[in-house]
Amino acid sequence: MTALKDVKKVVLAYSGGLDTSIILKWLQTELDAEVVTFTADLGQGDELEPARKKAEILGIKEIYIEDLREEFIADFVFPMFRANALYEGVYLLGTSIARPLISKRLIEIAEETGADAIAHGATGKGNDQVRFELSAYALNPNIRVIAPWRDWSFKSRTDLINFAEQHQIPVAKDKKGEAPFSVDANMLHSSSEGKVLEDPAEEAPEYVYQRTVSPEDAPDEATIVEIGFKKGDPVSLNGENLSPATLFQKLNELGRDNGIGRLDLVENRFVGMKSRGVYETPGGTILIAAHRAMESITLDRGAAHLKDELMPRYAELIYNGFWFSPEREMLQAAIDRSQEHVEGTVRLKLYKGNVMTIGRSSPKSLYSDALVTFEDDRGAYDQKDAAGFIRLNALRLRTLAARDRG
Repeated sequence: MTALKDVKKVVLAYSGGLDTSIILKWLQTELDAEVVTFTADLGQGDELEPARKKAEILGIKEIYIEDLREEFIADFVFPMFRANALYEGVYLLGTSIARPLISKRLIEIAEETGADAIAHGATGKGNDQVRFELSAYALNPNIRVIAPWRDWSFKSRTDLINFAEQHQIPVAKDKKGEAPFSVDANMLHSSSEGKVLEDPAEEAPEYVYQRTVSPEDAPDEATIVEIGFKKGDPVSLNGENLSPATLFQKLNELGRDNGIGRLDLVENRFVGMKSRGVYETPGGTILIAAHRAMESITLDRGAAHLKDELMPRYAELIYNGFWFSPEREMLQAAIDRSQEHVEGTVRLKLYKGNVMTIGRSSPKSLYSDALVTFEDDRGAYDQKDAAGFIRLNALRLRTLAARDRG
């Protein structure tokens, strides 16, 4: 704490909520620091003007509120989806991929305003503190990072509420007790953790789900959609060219209405513990199915299989906060090279929580009717060649079998 006393100006990642408002006032009172607030619109769905008003009430002169939805989807989400990235086989990394963009803007604003530190509201038990800070140090090795949850003396929710009331920070009645669970949201997903969700043996209450209807309550008639791709990225929906964020928002609406994208997961945090989370990723779940379907007819077998081998490492790098690392960038270059011919259209059926591919076509398709047909193949494939192919591949197996049989 003493080491922070010489900090003069701090850029705070500010949501406008109670916790970051307490952090704001704590930075002013305990560190005597000038505070700049930065609030990012990543499609979380909250009205952001109240954050501006609350910052003004708390005496902030430099307030940044920015719509980063297009940048978020185009420069962070889409590159990740080119890799079909899934952490531990199922998690679409919705929280993980938002942190490097927020950190990037924190660093840029610190440079613009002459701040010597940045601050975030992540706790000392979670992954987000790691993601924010690794990203920040990768972009500015000399930046000071303040994580109040690791530094202040508050021991309970009551301590926080008392501090808020002492400094005239408005506390809504529903904030005075412990929230039943915590939520982080952006355009890619919503994440719910804690309290009522801490016992992994207990089913999550239906009220936890905020972005999707229950699959049981979804329409009894399927929805058919067509997604167009260019160089591995979606560019159109049902024949209409759309910006990245607009297209993704429409996918979210389709997924929401059809009960798609729910995930109840016990994951391994980078800091060492297991945690249970409930995620909703409606548009992302549709997109990853469509992208894999597009790759199925446009990627060579060797490239496709190598991508699948690289994917777990790539996903782990993002989960652990290494978006700006050289190894992630190296993997991204290989992944992007593989997407050069991933273009065409995929047709999907959405029905009660399920995403089913029902058609795919591409001008760059590697699928050949002449090779796979059971009818006369007109010399495109001589079935007799398979005998030699099998004999050569069986040679080592036959040698092993001969030895083992004595």
